[in-house]
Amino acid sequence: MLSYRHSYHAGNHADVLKHIVLTLCINSLKEKEKPFLYLDTHSGAGRYLLQSEHAEKTGEYLSGINLIWQQSETPELLNTYLSVLKRYNPFDNLKYYLGSPLIAKQLLREQDKINLTELHPTDYPLLRQEFSKDKRARVLREDGFSQLKSKLPPESRRGIILIDPSYEIKDDYQKIPKALLEAYKRFATGIYLIWYPVVSRTQTQKMIDEIVNLGIKKISQFEFAIKPDNNQKGMTASGMIVINPPWKLQQQMQTIMPWLKSTLDTEKMGNYLIKELVPE
Repeated sequence: MLSYRHSYHAGNHADVLKHIVLTLCINSLKEKEKPFLYLDTHSGAGRYLLQSEHAEKTGEYLSGINLIWQQSETPELLNTYLSVLKRYNPFDNLKYYLGSPLIAKQLLREQDKINLTELHPTDYPLLRQEFSKDKRARVLREDGFSQLKSKLPPESRRGIILIDPSYEIKDDYQKIPKALLEAYKRFATGIYLIWYPVVSRTQTQKMIDEIVNLGIKKISQFEFAIKPDNNQKGMTASGMIVINPPWKLQQQMQTIMPWLKSTLDTEKMGNYLIKELVPE
């Protein structure tokens, strides 16, 4: 249950997609002065050394953030995402990749709140240390799905909820639609970001269909693949389901996705998807 370490996968193409969508959504909420909550159900360690044994073993970041880092020109819509990474990598060489919690830490304002959970016995202390002096943050060693009941709705009635388990526990695919419905009943106006991997298309599509059939309105899907679906081991694609997407998000991703494909799909075998799953 607790074997998964994101340090093996930090900065890969799935992280790039997830964190671009996250930064765009955070920027959207910051357009109004009113505070909001950032809730992260599966937070990880916070930051990841890309020269570590774990990262070097898989080398996944080399076909993800590393390819973007080498570009002399990038879309303006990526400025926030890249500027956050540059604060931890000021000398051009890419040393650290940031998980969602540290991206949020850099972008949220003094009036906003951060709620993080992580169960892994090694990652939790690292995460707690990263936020030890941050008065906005609560860092708990608890089941992330339970937070969707206990911490919603936020007092401000504004928030971003990121749900991104490892999916190494197979019942995560079944847990997410149920947990999402419970959360939505409590907090129907929040922005929900559900990250998913495509390892088995059948399994992933079943979960997406269940989410679509929950009766929730305003659901978008953004998916990026570096390979066609296959029956071999490994992730060929990943995606983000976004409930209550900011009104500009679809248009922004129409600009970003073709650039991501041309930059990261080096073998020219991939594709991308931008889809409104459920209208308003």
